Amino acid sequence: MSQSMWTHPRISRRTAVQAGAVGLLGLGANHLSALRAEASESVKSHATAKSCIYIFLSGGLAQQDSFDMKPHAPDTIRGEFNPIATNTPGIEICEHLPMLAQRSELWALVRSLTHPSNDHTRGHYMMLTGRTETSPGWRGDRKPRSTDWPSIASVVGDAVPLRNHNLPPAVMLPERLVHWSGGVIPGAYGGQMGHQRDPFIIQATHYGDPFWRGAYPEYSFFQLPKKDPTSDEPRLFQAPNLKLPGELAGTRFDSRLHLLETVDAQRQEMEASAISQQYDVHRESAISLLASGDVRRAIDVTRADDATQERYGRNSFGWSLLMAYRLVEAGVNMVQVNLGNNEGWDTHGDAFWRLKDKLFPPTDRALSALLDDLNSSGLLDETLIVMGGEFGRTPKISHLADHYDAPGRDHWGAAQSLFVAGGGVQGGNVIGKTDADAAYPIA
Repeated sequence: MSQSMWTHPRISRRTAVQAGAVGLLGLGANHLSALRAEASESVKSHATAKSCIYIFLSGGLAQQDSFDMKPHAPDTIRGEFNPIATNTPGIEICEHLPMLAQRSELWALVRSLTHPSNDHTRGHYMMLTGRTETSPGWRGDRKPRSTDWPSIASVVGDAVPLRNHNLPPAVMLPERLVHWSGGVIPGAYGGQMGHQRDPFIIQATHYGDPFWRGAYPEYSFFQLPKKDPTSDEPRLFQAPNLKLPGELAGTRFDSRLHLLETVDAQRQEMEASAISQQYDVHRESAISLLASGDVRRAIDVTRADDATQERYGRNSFGWSLLMAYRLVEAGVNMVQVNLGNNEGWDTHGDAFWRLKDKLFPPTDRALSALLDDLNSSGLLDETLIVMGGEFGRTPKISHLADHYDAPGRDHWGAAQSLFVAGGGVQGGNVIGKTDADAAYPIA
């Protein structure tokens, strides 16, 4: 994938910068009413859900340690955590997700999701495309191809009527799904529908050392304790971390102000010339919207007010879900949020302290804040939230002593739990059931 991190396949690299594409990132709360007023009111639907936020936990969340706990299983299976009661009688989840437990009336669980693969790449592919069979020409490597099945985001972007013709129908943030080896994981793009149906990609991070994981910078951890980092600095979230194309590619901008001044100058150049290439209506409108000064001044979710940042968390998980909320409120149909790139939820070892101290706290806080904001704004009923990974994890705990100091769990496609909320989903509900070890669905 050779595209600039901010260009969309239907907009040239030069045009994207000239149009102020940086503005897609930060749709400030004070601008949302105006943006929503521009959304098409002619589109009527009998379905409750008008938007979807797909939170993807790359690496694979352990169902036994989160939403499908087995406290009566043997110690080699049950793990170190205890279940706690939620606000819904009969539903228990992990003790390290207390904020979500207090909001159980807003969400539901699917505990019986299953598919046939324990492989990261194929697991991603199935969970991102919604198809268990592989596409023609599937090679199982880390390279998206035009023969791939289209992603869920691409299908939604193509099939669902636009809510706001000034915004793209589907967005992926805060980065592409990239394997630690550097390969781009397939399944998240247009595939057979063509690159023009790729979701807009908001690249708000730099990759750096691929073994820095977690909700950086606040909850960063190094994946392989017995390997020396190539960098002492955890990964950073910078919205936007803009990579300028063409004649500006070699320029380093030390301040956002300088960057915005440069983009503004390019915007004026664009306005003084004709754009000959033809685009879809929503992309033509997006150029106009994203070139506006008001939107560009609200580009950075890291500059949200202190109270908002405290609720969501000052880390990549919190900022990403805050960004997703703003985009949905503005009228984007589909937002895929990749939490835990480089397979950050791949807890083969040191699993329990990483979940307890690094992964669960920012997820619990950020997802709870997202639910609160959608609920209080009246958008929860029309916004479907789905959270899951490429697979679950093995019932039996194991210890890869050559790589990790403490035990963990391996890959397990046979069972995982999905977290769902909004969009007409009945909260306080559990669908499906696994056996005594959370190994296989039985209902």
